Amino acid sequence: MKEAYIYDAVRSPRGKGRKDGSLHEVTAVRLSTEVLNALKERNNLEGHAVEDVIWGNVTQVKEQGGCLARSVVIASDLDESIPGLSINRFCASGMEAANLAANQVKAGAGEAYIAGGVEMMSRVPMGSDGAAIAVDPTLAMEHYFVPQGIAADLIATKYGFSREDVDALAVESQRRAKIAWDEGRFKKSIITVRDQNGLPILDHDEFMRPGTDMQSLGALKPSFREMGEVMPGFDKVALMKYPEFERINHVHHAGNSSGIVDGAAAILIGSREFGEAHGLTPRARIRATAKIGTEPTIMLTGPVPVTEKILKDNGMEIGDIDLFEVNEAFAAVVLRFLQAFDVDPAIVNVNGGAIAMGHPLGATGAMIIGTLLDELERQDKEVGLTTLCIASGMGVATIIERV
Repeated sequence: MKEAYIYDAVRSPRGKGRKDGSLHEVTAVRLSTEVLNALKERNNLEGHAVEDVIWGNVTQVKEQGGCLARSVVIASDLDESIPGLSINRFCASGMEAANLAANQVKAGAGEAYIAGGVEMMSRVPMGSDGAAIAVDPTLAMEHYFVPQGIAADLIATKYGFSREDVDALAVESQRRAKIAWDEGRFKKSIITVRDQNGLPILDHDEFMRPGTDMQSLGALKPSFREMGEVMPGFDKVALMKYPEFERINHVHHAGNSSGIVDGAAAILIGSREFGEAHGLTPRARIRATAKIGTEPTIMLTGPVPVTEKILKDNGMEIGDIDLFEVNEAFAAVVLRFLQAFDVDPAIVNVNGGAIAMGHPLGATGAMIIGTLLDELERQDKEVGLTTLCIASGMGVATIIERV
């Protein structure tokens, strides 16, 4: 079996996922072509240089619908002989795209792939595709469906995380993200998004709120209390699945949950032979990938069992990992990961995460692989693990190793 290597990773800045966000006028196709074109130019990818473009996005309707990947290839500077595959594993779509690409390279099904994803949340709102788990009452009722915010608060309740705990993690995410930007830690991967005249639209993650502190977060009301306790009363649904709890402690709000943003990211993955043929030097190898299903009501606990699985399957232990990226969908997700593995918080999300910079659903998984790689290089470390929780109860993980 061949090895799969990461040769390059690029991403857009994250724009606020609102009508006044800097990327609101940019379509998913357009932003995707920006990162694909940057990857092509940086690595001199001419002709049928890669086998396929595997592209993740979550809300696959309207301008993000159809086979968005193929539309993106056609709109980009890549050769039209390269096809395109759109995938959806909810929040892990960008990471799953990379994992699929790596495993196809390892199996000999092509020498190279571009993998990544996009989500323009200011243009195609989350949930506008009407997912069956949420809208089909026979499915939702039988499996005790609740929205993700209720699930996050259920995690906090089950594992004992207070409002102070989740707010403290959010403040630290903002602090780390500011340091990372001030020190230029993302400059290797970030591209500037430009308009049709070549003028810059956005060159930084604009969702960040570096002045965030415990006092400002303390003034925010829990976002999911009303839908949980009043209408439509999702707490009762969750407590039917978890009757051992008297009530759900609602601790999450906009300040300690991931930000709604626009963004795209792409990774160039190939064999050693591909690199030699194109004069490229690999930066890391994708050592292992894993995915798992979890209980769908609490839903967001996937990073723990999928990390256990990927380590066991590859004869590794948690101490073999130098750095971690655990997507900050909600603060309790990361706190549960830290609790489960007793990991030093200093090596988890070193440069902040989605609470500070935002979570462009289909792109995030690819983004944090690139962030992990950049940080391994910056610290001269060797092995990193990145993972995400996923709607409906799943987890995905990737282990990379510098070469």
